[in-house]
Amino acid sequence: MEMNRPEETAEAFQSAWNAHDMAAFGSLFHDTATFVNRFGHYVHGVNEIIALHRPIHETIYRDSALRNELIDVVPIGDGAAVVHFWSRLRTGEAHPAGPHEVDTLVLAVTTRRDGVWRIQALENVTLTDPRTGETILRR
Repeated sequence: MEMNRPEETAEAFQSAWNAHDMAAFGSLFHDTATFVNRFGHYVHGVNEIIALHRPIHETIYRDSALRNELIDVVPIGDGAAVVHFWSRLRTGEAHPAGPHEVDTLVLAVTTRRDGVWRIQALENVTLTDPRTGETILRR
């Protein structure tokens, strides 16, 4: 999976996730990329990113789907941009809590190397009510 512009990040991430194709998912990231999931788990390197996601895509998220919506792309130099997008995760019957939805806000730092855009760093934050700590869905 190849991204030709940083604006394609949200859609490419969604496509790889929804296909549950960890090779395609891994191809979105530079080898030295970092990833922080919605639970605050930090990993470094594309192999660790894949290792973090493969088990959940084989089990609790095997029937999940994402719907991403690009918020903005902020260029930070030639060949570098910050991308923000909303992401709604819909879990299926495979999840222990059953089908439900979770909204997150994703921040990705993308860079272009050898003409191809990839993710260098990504952080995913679950939307929560600051008063209760309960997850919330954006409107």
